[in-house]
Amino acid sequence: MATNPTTKKAAADAAVEESAEAVPATAPARPARKAAPDPDVVGPELPAGVEPVAVTLAHHHTIDGIGYSPGAQLLVSPDYAQRLRGQGYATQV
Repeated sequence: MATNPTTKKAAADAAVEESAEAVPATAPARPARKAAPDPDVVGPELPAGVEPVAVTLAHHHTIDGIGYSPGAQLLVSPDYAQRLRGQGYATQV
């Protein structure tokens, strides 16, 4: 009867070593939020010939990856201002 000269334990140890090399040591860090920029038009672009509207936020809101706190005044397009007011993010005027 023939015997196998290798042991299964050595094969299992090699698989563990290979899997340890394939896994990164740490997960990538979450990008930090950007600070609110100087007053500028935020959100969707303005249509040609339309003036921006100033809104005051009633709640925390993130637009394009930038966090804005309550009370922040932003310049946005009129249709975006209406959507913000309808969803409760901007104060009613």
